[in-house]
Amino acid sequence: MTTPLTWHDVLATEKQQPYFVNTLTTVANERQSGETIYPPQKDVFNAFRFTELNDVKVVILGQDPYHGPNQAHGLAFSVQPGIATPPSLLNMYKELEGTIPGFTRPNHGYLESWARQGVLLLNTVLTVRAGQAHSHASLGWETFTDKVIALINEHREGVVFLLWGAHAQKKGAIIDTQRHCVLKAPHPSPLSAHRGFFGSNHFVQTNQWLERRGETPIDWMPVLPE
Repeated sequence: MTTPLTWHDVLATEKQQPYFVNTLTTVANERQSGETIYPPQKDVFNAFRFTELNDVKVVILGQDPYHGPNQAHGLAFSVQPGIATPPSLLNMYKELEGTIPGFTRPNHGYLESWARQGVLLLNTVLTVRAGQAHSHASLGWETFTDKVIALINEHREGVVFLLWGAHAQKKGAIIDTQRHCVLKAPHPSPLSAHRGFFGSNHFVQTNQWLERRGETPIDWMPVLPE
């Protein structure tokens, strides 16, 4: 029986590439110069910490981290406990309320319990300057997360990719739709949710796909850790 591949196995060489070293160096230099960078250094790679490669069943692609105080903690769309739930996540809860029987909107936006079940909450850019959306968009993170998507595509079977908005859909162009389930909709942002995110039924379709494959469906009710 072969040992399951880990993120470390498949990303070790990528992390030695000059572009990746440069990305980390640039971010570290900005932090040292006094810039506030989100998320905190210890949280930048949390998506990989909470959802190991061999456990990935669902991928939800975000863009860059929240750029307000105490929000971002390394999981796309999620915010730390005690922080107001952002509008896009509120709209995700609204879609869940309308489609998943028994779902009631939680009073927090902390999605670690999704990640622990195999939902990789991956932002395509992993850091941001405080108050400056997309400020780290050209640092090389996109190259790294393209590689991550390619590795999931290659090493996993039957993963559900939830691609919301043009940015995520462009990133997902490499996914083999014969081997994986790709679901597309507008972004849940208040600017676009009414154009087809609401009523997309993506959370239900995800669980139906997993059940057809004999896998445990996702419990979409976010639970705070004990």
